[in-house]
Amino acid sequence: MRRISGKAKDETLIELQSARAADVPAVLTAFRINLHPDESSGNGSLSERAPLPGNTETDKLDPSRDTVFFRDGVRRIDFVLSYVDDKDGEKKQERRRAFEANLEKRGLELETEDKSDSKDQKTYFLKIHAPRDVLATYADVLKIKVPFKKSDIPQSQDVALEWLTQPFRLPGNIMHPEPDYFTYHFDKTKTDFFLIGDKDTFFPPSTRNRIVFYILSRCAYYKEGQKDREKTGIKRLLSNGTYTAAFPLHDCRYWKKGRNAEERYNLYKHWARFLCFYKEQPLNLIKKYYGEKIGIYFAWLGFYTEMLFLAAVVGLICFIYGVLSYDDNITSKEICDPKIGGSIMMCPLCDKNCTFWRLDSTCLSSWQSHLFDNEATVFFAMFMGIWVTLFLEFWKRRQARLEYEWDLVDFEEEQQELQTRPEFEIKCTNRRLNKITQEMEPYLPLHTRCARYCLSGATVTFWISLILACITGVIAYRLAVYASFASIIGNHKGESGNHKNKTLLVGGLITPQLATSVTASCINFVIIMILNFFYEKVAIWITDMEIPKTHLEYENRLITKMFMFQFVNYYSSCFYVAFFKGKFVGYPGNYTYMFGKWKKFRNEECDPGGCLIELTTQLLIVMAGKQLWGNIQEALLPLMRNWWSSRKGRHNPENHYSRWEQDHVLQNFSQLGLFYEYLEMVIQFGFITLFVASFPLAPLLALFNNILEIRVDAWKFTTQFRRPVASKARNIGAWQEILNSVAILSVVTNAFIMAFTSDMIPRMVYLYAYSNSTSMKGYINSSLSEYRIPIRPQNMTEDNWFRHFNTTCRYRDYRHPPGHKNEYTHTMQFWHILAAKMAFIIIMEHVVFVVKFFIAWMIPDVPSDVKARIKRERYLIQEHLHNYEVERLKLQLSASFITEPQTSETSLTPDKHEVLSECL
Repeated sequence: MRRISGKAKDETLIELQSARAADVPAVLTAFRINLHPDESSGNGSLSERAPLPGNTETDKLDPSRDTVFFRDGVRRIDFVLSYVDDKDGEKKQERRRAFEANLEKRGLELETEDKSDSKDQKTYFLKIHAPRDVLATYADVLKIKVPFKKSDIPQSQDVALEWLTQPFRLPGNIMHPEPDYFTYHFDKTKTDFFLIGDKDTFFPPSTRNRIVFYILSRCAYYKEGQKDREKTGIKRLLSNGTYTAAFPLHDCRYWKKGRNAEERYNLYKHWARFLCFYKEQPLNLIKKYYGEKIGIYFAWLGFYTEMLFLAAVVGLICFIYGVLSYDDNITSKEICDPKIGGSIMMCPLCDKNCTFWRLDSTCLSSWQSHLFDNEATVFFAMFMGIWVTLFLEFWKRRQARLEYEWDLVDFEEEQQELQTRPEFEIKCTNRRLNKITQEMEPYLPLHTRCARYCLSGATVTFWISLILACITGVIAYRLAVYASFASIIGNHKGESGNHKNKTLLVGGLITPQLATSVTASCINFVIIMILNFFYEKVAIWITDMEIPKTHLEYENRLITKMFMFQFVNYYSSCFYVAFFKGKFVGYPGNYTYMFGKWKKFRNEECDPGGCLIELTTQLLIVMAGKQLWGNIQEALLPLMRNWWSSRKGRHNPENHYSRWEQDHVLQNFSQLGLFYEYLEMVIQFGFITLFVASFPLAPLLALFNNILEIRVDAWKFTTQFRRPVASKARNIGAWQEILNSVAILSVVTNAFIMAFTSDMIPRMVYLYAYSNSTSMKGYINSSLSEYRIPIRPQNMTEDNWFRHFNTTCRYRDYRHPPGHKNEYTHTMQFWHILAAKMAFIIIMEHVVFVVKFFIAWMIPDVPSDVKARIKRERYLIQEHLHNYEVERLKLQLSASFITEPQTSETSLTPDKHEVLSECL
């Protein structure tokens, strides 16, 4: 039921005029409402009346309730506040009365929907409209750019073979919903300078809700005559429960056009549906509807996905090369050869429970390792170092073009972002004189700030130490579970009478090393997701404790802390496998133990196929698991929530709710909503750059994920979230510096992976320095050292000892054999390989860095045509302003000639002509 107050008769006539002629029940209902107002309500609320026969659901289906206008059908609803009555109702009601009175003093117009008209019979809705004068005043204050001349710069000409890209393009009215204009900061005193057609639609809805939110954020809720700066802003009223929600309205339903409103419908039809995954994004329409800040995010995500296509293609080619060169892999052939690998007895990989094993049992593992550890891997690692630079540099150019097209060239951080946070004003009781404004302002004393920073640093250190402790626990699990696998399967084999000396196989398919690596990676992923939940809470708590002064400072600090936590959380296990596992093992008779020898946890050795395949496994599980879990959270959980709502009878809410109620039941898009979206993508960016040398298919997985991510995010924004307040941003903020840092670090990590984790350098040293036939024949024998077993070692069972007929075993290292004067010390080949590794790191880093800096120098951050357009626009602004002021002065002088007496006109005419000539 609609609420009519004050102007019931006039508003009802307007509704009758605006109702469709065919909609007779709606007209009769509106007429019936006018005849039966509820006298018991002081403000004219309507009571429920018996419906006309055959029209039981007339009020619920009344199309006039699904509108973005006041009851008069003329004034647009720019913002909606909701509230309910509760135990602390009197105090909150007093705040609301003071707040709404102050809003009306600032020129806003209000209209209330009684709780009896809402579906839940509990919620009141306060609708807010900003008149033209208010919009003009605050557009001047916020320096909002508006058009003053249609652009005369010719559009880009059709490109040859443009028909090839036609299937990927959207209609012109969707890609370019507005004509191209030259713009200038709005000035209320020069309204005739701007191209103002329809005054009611001159400011688009996104600009209107931005202006209203600016007013709401600064409007006080103390009574007249009082002055309490802490009682200011809608955010504080939301935090203390005075209002339950504050949001602008969507313009229509997402699958059906509204009255003169179809932007949400077009976004859903051409952008949010997954079937449009191959289409370009309507960035201009996104910017127009949601604002520049959200538009920049989707522009960056789309550009990142486009650039991933190139990296994915090259990575796929490198993987295909590994598959095609499968049969040319001499190293794997020697391992699988029964006469070579089958005759080499390897030393046990763990104490007591592990037996001797033959090298040919790692045949499958060596083939798998070759798919990712081959000659193409070196090329791909260097290519990705250059790709990162191309991505960042071309994004700067794309960003510069968007800055111009979206009127962000001269944009400075808004006062909305730089204003003092309400929490800062509340918690900082000290005041001091601001030398610029000459007003008293809150501040945080130095000793208090230092104490909070020290506590913050200690908390960060503690939680990072907790991550490292969890990683250490996973390492201990690896050591313990491998021994358990070996013990269980060894006993099983002993009972069955199988004495074949091969590496123990789980189910006959994978080695205990691989089984241990997979299970440990899964456990590590579960730990990551659990810690991730706590890190989010801890990062917000620490940032709140530091009491940042401005919103921008708060967001940047939270970004830094959260990324630091996530970096250690997601990447620490990969760093361990890449740079620590298998590097501090020792040799038979002198092994290195974790936690000391008394714990009997011998340091891990790499899988017989090499450490790179284990890093690949770790990266694949963590990266793919994170993306899968993220998509479940973003897509499946909202779908399940909608299904549950429909089970409770809330399906098709548009048939029962008003426009503000439909949006009220949607999820709120918080101020940090984009923070989590950026964080997810930056963590993924780290996976495909920091460790990409171990898994060339990582960019391909990221590409598939991002294609889905764009449409899932679009679907959430269009159908699941309330319309966010439009806000401006000229770039991606602090994330740009994080991406640059990750890009530089990726060059170093990939160089070290190729040098110390991959077997590429040892193979190259053998091929060019130690091979007699300029081939890889004999490499396996060269890469293994010998160990003499004089008596039964303590770490061997008696059964294993008696079943072993050889006097020596082999292990992975470059050491002198027994009997040599320097037995068990490193050979010269070890030092040659180490020197080659260091040389490779230095050469690769310098080559990639030189190419990176050269590319960055060659590619300007701002395209030349954008520079020309910026200069052209500035020139036209100056020219038009000059001509405008001259014409304005002419009119003033002409008006003064007409109004002055004839007697004085003659004497003053020369002077006035002189002034006019000077102006001209």
